[in-house]
Amino acid sequence: MSSTLNILCIDSSTEACSVALITKQQNIHHRFMLAPREHTQKILPTVDDVVKEAGLTLSDLDYIAYGRGPGSFTGVRIGISIAQGLAFGLDLKMVGVSTLQAMAQQALQENPTCESVYAAIDARMGEIYFAHYINVDGQMSLQGIEVVIKPELLIEQQQTIFENSILVGTGWQAYPELLAHFSGTSVLSEILYPNSSFMLSAAAQFISQGEAVEPELATPVYLRDTVTWKKLPGRE
Repeated sequence: MSSTLNILCIDSSTEACSVALITKQQNIHHRFMLAPREHTQKILPTVDDVVKEAGLTLSDLDYIAYGRGPGSFTGVRIGISIAQGLAFGLDLKMVGVSTLQAMAQQALQENPTCESVYAAIDARMGEIYFAHYINVDGQMSLQGIEVVIKPELLIEQQQTIFENSILVGTGWQAYPELLAHFSGTSVLSEILYPNSSFMLSAAAQFISQGEAVEPELATPVYLRDTVTWKKLPGRE
């Protein structure tokens, strides 16, 4: 990871909640917790703790990054709203990072020889959020597109599976038939949720490529529209 910036990253897209900060000196400070339905109470105090631990103030930040989804509609919305509030108040630009990519990046960091990661988050309603990533010079690169899909359809479509791949996310435990299809050539990881610490490298890369935007232009990625989510109250 290469950055000469102070970048704060927030994620609340799943049951997990995390805050991470990389400083100009390349030091990383972070917090990660499982806090279902407590994101709104946890994030700002955690931001304060992480920034103070780094010996900085909010005014020292250069950019705000956030987990853009996919994930829980409510969780994604909370995370981006809080990140936007901070960015507006500090007059900073924002950059979003995929939750699926974050888990793939963590798998790579924990397994440096990893070449391929399949990420799947349980999307409820008999579906998963799914994406495939490969290692390109130390950064996990998306192959194809991120999708929301029924496991049985994915099994039909995904007949060629990269050998020695790592499986991350909650989707594999939720759908054993999917795990069985992939596990012949892949290894199931203990990585279940995205962690903002592993969004920092992608955030720095996107910033260097000029992809940061004004807060009002920062957008979430739900993959599933809001109408569909509303059909199942409480399962977010």
